[in-house]
Amino acid sequence: MLETVWAALGRDRAELALVHGPRHPVPLSAVTDVGALAWASVAAASLTAARLAGAAAVDLDPTRVAIVYGSERHFRLDGSRPDAFAALSGFFRTSDGWVRTHANYPWHARALRDALGLADDASAESAARAFSAADAVKLSRTVSDAGGICTPVLAEVPAHDAGLRAAPILRVARLGGGPPAPLAPASPARPLEGVRVLDLTRVIAGPIATRTLALLGADVLRIDPPDHPEIGWQHLDTGHAKRSCVLDARSPAFDALLRTADVVVLGYRPAGMDRIGLAPETLARRRPGIIVARLSAWGADAADRRGFDSIVQAASGISWLESRDGAIPGALPAQALDHSAGYLLAAAVVSLIARRAHEGGSWIADTSLRRVAAELLHLPRTSAPDPGDAPDPTSHLQHFVVDGLALTTTAPALAYAGGPTTFAPPRPWGQDAAGWADRSA
Repeated sequence: MLETVWAALGRDRAELALVHGPRHPVPLSAVTDVGALAWASVAAASLTAARLAGAAAVDLDPTRVAIVYGSERHFRLDGSRPDAFAALSGFFRTSDGWVRTHANYPWHARALRDALGLADDASAESAARAFSAADAVKLSRTVSDAGGICTPVLAEVPAHDAGLRAAPILRVARLGGGPPAPLAPASPARPLEGVRVLDLTRVIAGPIATRTLALLGADVLRIDPPDHPEIGWQHLDTGHAKRSCVLDARSPAFDALLRTADVVVLGYRPAGMDRIGLAPETLARRRPGIIVARLSAWGADAADRRGFDSIVQAASGISWLESRDGAIPGALPAQALDHSAGYLLAAAVVSLIARRAHEGGSWIADTSLRRVAAELLHLPRTSAPDPGDAPDPTSHLQHFVVDGLALTTTAPALAYAGGPTTFAPPRPWGQDAAGWADRSA
């Protein structure tokens, strides 16, 4: 799969020889080869960083990759492990099958309850009763129309996935003009020193992409809308070395930041971004020379459809493939579509930063969780996955104190000779000023 990614980036195949060590066995047990997906995604990000830094080799630790992909299982805040999913997020049986919901955010939970006719304090049991009498497709549409997130759990459709794979896993294209932007001299551990990144993402995939850029030395400012707060622990799990502010992206303050940014990473529904003036083509006109990295659940063909990793698994056929008994749907051992999309997008950004340094121009890199799922479904499978023993995470964790609270997260999976080996601590969500770290512009 790494070869597929490298071709999509337009890179020299000979560079792949710099990747040393075992080409997989990442201990993530599943019917689908999720370990291969994880390895290739982290390898792509590591290799683009290595080439930019002038490093001689990439050598991944497969165990580290597996533990990082399951980071929510190892996250601790003051000794407590948060619930990865809210009570109304999960699989529910319907009259004719199953659905999967996502209601971690309060506004999505409210929309789900409203669509089901449930009270504000409704339990998962109440939701299960409401779902049990419903048609999966019709109710999913009703929930979606109300602003919630629900999908029928569907079987794999190989022909549809083949159609998705006809497009590259990363779409890279020139958006417009702009002068070359040479990089300032930097150490191999911080090859993106001086690069400014506006991070308009949330949940897992986009924040992993921008966390990777921050790890490599970029000045990353995460921007969230005033009316939709992030889940605190979720930000801390992916917020290393970033700053975070609350700001309306339609404001003059955002426009001022955009004028001096190098990269904008978009992780919300593309149609929603377009409606507030953040379409890639618009950004390139507003800021010639910008690199736009865009990630969505479903891609351009469903630009207004909401979705998350677990929802895409259910809609793409992965949940039935990962079922233990064929009767109750299952899930991947990690939110691997999210993690992989994040590393792939980071690889594209690093590659385009290097390209812009010589060619100039404004650029876009684009992928989706659904396109990543199609790639996973194309990889070899096993009929009887062996879970084996869970690896010891001890040497793969980092410990911080943030806002007076003890914090444990996973350490970086990215690895190349002379590269960074530890994260800087994350900062609390939304508490920074809307400006760059160096304040010079």
